[in-house]
Amino acid sequence: MAALQPIDKKMSMSGQKVWFITGASSGFGRELAQAVISHGNILVGAARRIDRLEELVGPVADRALAVRLDVTDEASRADALHAAIDRFGRIDVLANVAGRGINGAVEELDIGQVRQAFELNFFGAIELVRAILPHMRANRSGHIINMTSICGLVAMSDLGVYCASKFALEAWTEALAGEVRDLGIRVTLVEPGAFRTEFEGSAILRPTGRIADYAPVVGPIEEGLMSAAGKQPGNPAAAAQVIMDAVADKSSPLRLILGRDAHAMWDTHSKKLASDVARWKDRGMATNFPSGI
Repeated sequence: MAALQPIDKKMSMSGQKVWFITGASSGFGRELAQAVISHGNILVGAARRIDRLEELVGPVADRALAVRLDVTDEASRADALHAAIDRFGRIDVLANVAGRGINGAVEELDIGQVRQAFELNFFGAIELVRAILPHMRANRSGHIINMTSICGLVAMSDLGVYCASKFALEAWTEALAGEVRDLGIRVTLVEPGAFRTEFEGSAILRPTGRIADYAPVVGPIEEGLMSAAGKQPGNPAAAAQVIMDAVADKSSPLRLILGRDAHAMWDTHSKKLASDVARWKDRGMATNFPSGI
């Protein structure tokens, strides 16, 4: 794609941030888009179906733009980013929110489904970041938000492929944060727990065939996820506000875990991880050559 142009110095005096949000038509993306507008900032809302954004964008058309975006398609990514720059002169915050849930034991999902999951949850996000980085580097400013999940830190049965795609995005983003820190670009990973969005539903990718041996493990998990739909403890509007606050904070965090359930999962997991490593620490450290050799 053609290089994005540097910042428009005239527009930089307004004090408004230009947000580019993927998956802005529903769920977390829409809540974040609404928060951006309510705070008086500029929104570029991106989604596969932009008709769902018309109600949000229409009343503030002078500072909002809806763009069609398939994050897995290079031409679509280029068109959306260029439309944003052409309209507003810059992009200050890129929020990669678009994603898809995947259920099923790791053996049940075929390799085509695994690749499909990674194309959206990992490759689509990182390619959008790669496309915008020259613009942010030229401006020596910007903030990149990659939404993963608590499942990007804690793997769960029945969610192995989903977790893997989010773990990959976590690692890639953490490396990126160190590489762009001195270039004026900040990076934040957002790791929600269970929030009351449309995450559980027909959009979930599931195996085409099931393996009976795994039913006792994955069955109760899937039933629990489905029964919790619409009853999740997390408030997406409150989460959007915390994300806005993190971007406004000059010492914004690299990792932002959202929800009591997510924090509880991380606390439990981190203790188990530390305990597991400690049990074999002496044996592991003993694998070095003796000093002086």
